[in-house]
Amino acid sequence: MAILVDGNTKVLCQGITGSFGAFHTKGCLDYGTQLVGGVTPGKGGTKDPNGLPIFDTVREAVDATGADATMIFVPPPFAADAILEAAEAGVHVICAITEGIPVQDMVRAKAILREHPGSVLIGPNCPGIITPGRKVSGEGADAVFENGCKIGIMPGYIHTAKADASTGKAIGVISRSGTLTYEAVWQTSVLGIGQTTCVGIGGDPVRGAGFIDLVERFEGDAETDGIIVIGEIGGTDEIEAAHWIKDHVTKPVAAFIAGRTAPPGKRMGHAGAIIGGAEDTADAKIAAFRECGIDVAESPADLGSTMARALGLEIAAV
Repeated sequence: MAILVDGNTKVLCQGITGSFGAFHTKGCLDYGTQLVGGVTPGKGGTKDPNGLPIFDTVREAVDATGADATMIFVPPPFAADAILEAAEAGVHVICAITEGIPVQDMVRAKAILREHPGSVLIGPNCPGIITPGRKVSGEGADAVFENGCKIGIMPGYIHTAKADASTGKAIGVISRSGTLTYEAVWQTSVLGIGQTTCVGIGGDPVRGAGFIDLVERFEGDAETDGIIVIGEIGGTDEIEAAHWIKDHVTKPVAAFIAGRTAPPGKRMGHAGAIIGGAEDTADAKIAAFRECGIDVAESPADLGSTMARALGLEIAAV
């Protein structure tokens, strides 16, 4: 099982004719994702180089293809409207990959999204979401997978389906950082631990699905044996999640917080990674996780071994 997406998910690309949209559409197709079409206003009735139909609106695309997920590569000034267009068309999973969407646009979009409870926004400024497929042939970047779903920009070949995991275990991954998501995935895969679904929630101050929503979904997923939570400085989401996990989660959880050396008031990488108060610091978040009984990795290099330890597996560190 998995959360939000699986091999049956039908996916659109909004912004499919742009350079990034075109490139990552092909990458998702190559992984085995059911890409069923794209949306670029004014280019409806044409096809992309992969032979996928292009539509003028998301509503037309959904009606024609039955798509229930979308990835958005629309330029920042128009991306919030693209999110809302997808929600109004009834798309269930909306992955906004675009970086640099104005905060005011996202505040407006989030308020309107409350009117569409059937839609889940992942991002913006995120790598997307993947439910790994089972490997059927090849190795490394040449591997071929089936029954998976990759929506976004992550390297699919580093992920491991539970069916391919030598330990028989698989975890869910939730992260504000794309790069650290890949670290957690690579390290757990090397240790023989699979992943059910990996979600990059993005590093912007205003974003869609957060830690608590996704941890709750993983807690309810029978195939997920543990959860990695990767946070960073800025905001209080991690502290709130730590207390929620303590009260509601029965599965092993491992965590990591990036930005320990960041000075107050200085943005570090992501737009939302800025210390504005005492609870925004890495030390405060680490303390909250530990107080709630959650094992915290000391460095990114310890993500895999920390999760293995939480799962009770006796395997060497990466």
